[in-house]
Amino acid sequence: MTTAVPRLGLRVNLAQFVLLVAVNALVGGMLGQERIVLPLLAEQTFHLDAYTSALTFILAFGAVKAATNFFAGTWSDRFGRKPVLVAGWLIGLPVPLLLILAPNWGWVIAANVLLGINQGLTWSTTVIMKIDLVGPARRGLAMGLNEASGYLAVAGTAMATGYLAGAHGLRPAPFLLGAAYAALGLGLSVFAVKETRGHAHHEAGTADGGLSTGRVFTLTSFKEPALSSASQAGLVNNLNDGLAWGLFPILFAGHGLSVARIGLLGALYPAVWGLAQLVTGTLSDRVGRKWLITTGMLVQAIALALVALGTSLTAWAIAVTLLGLGTAMVYPTLLAAIGDVAHPTWRARSVGVYRLWRDGGFAVGALLAGVVADLWGIPAAVWTVAALTAVSGLVVAARMYETHPRSNR
Repeated sequence: MTTAVPRLGLRVNLAQFVLLVAVNALVGGMLGQERIVLPLLAEQTFHLDAYTSALTFILAFGAVKAATNFFAGTWSDRFGRKPVLVAGWLIGLPVPLLLILAPNWGWVIAANVLLGINQGLTWSTTVIMKIDLVGPARRGLAMGLNEASGYLAVAGTAMATGYLAGAHGLRPAPFLLGAAYAALGLGLSVFAVKETRGHAHHEAGTADGGLSTGRVFTLTSFKEPALSSASQAGLVNNLNDGLAWGLFPILFAGHGLSVARIGLLGALYPAVWGLAQLVTGTLSDRVGRKWLITTGMLVQAIALALVALGTSLTAWAIAVTLLGLGTAMVYPTLLAAIGDVAHPTWRARSVGVYRLWRDGGFAVGALLAGVVADLWGIPAAVWTVAALTAVSGLVVAARMYETHPRSNR
């Protein structure tokens, strides 16, 4: 029997691509169930007064997700994409139940360890599978659609859980959405998603593994200028997202905002981030990656400064909108740049290494923001992260070269 030769491109793989977009929306929804409710649970239900203690759930989530991203890339090359995706959903199934039943903060941390594994396996794999399917010409568009679906789901779920928490309490209602997402994601991944590793082998012209994993790690982390610049920018980007996740709801609540209004602000940031990526991903295919990333990091720094200065719903709405726009410039573009530079035979592993550094930013952000906030207050933590974000953008400007082939002609 002759095996069909995989065909690259968005149009010829549209059905599977759209399915993977839907699956990634469910992945984002799993994260969105926590964005508003868990910081408030830490303060109001478990009475964690120290910010460092309250942010341990983000520290656990970020550290575990970062490590899992690395293994997701390696396992995707070794075992195939689909088995890794299914495993991620199986591990995510208990998360909502643990959050609903948690009698102490240790249960919440345990749930976030599982959530970190779930997110690392599922989100990394959907990224890799979309890059496999579309080929080199439309990577920016593919990553824009992928990240838009995930973060629009984060936003929609954050808003929904904010209203559910305001109407029915912090538990259990908000987390029932997560239970539905996990069940549906698992079902689609088992019965509808198809393996895409063959597409990467077809693009490469070989099924050989290419570079060793150690060499891929070194290139992506430190030696290759574009890959390593993207890795540090990704880390700092998620460092400031960890700050927004863990401390913004507490900052807003301290100024007297209701849970519903905190939910609105918490949803506005990822909503703008998600929607704008529909434009920025495609834009990076036209104008290139480097300056979109640099500008996005600087816009984020300005937005964080506005959060630190703000005292009202309107001021913070403007600030988080700007933060979402800056993040949208960066997020899909960094992934597209990794896809530009990494060879198809080791691209999945390079994506895994990049996402290790990027999502390690959650852990670094939680620790840094918590310590600074405990010592000098939340505004000082926001100012510190704003400064780091600006420096990261300048590093990209100085070190990264343009990676998109069309922009180098």
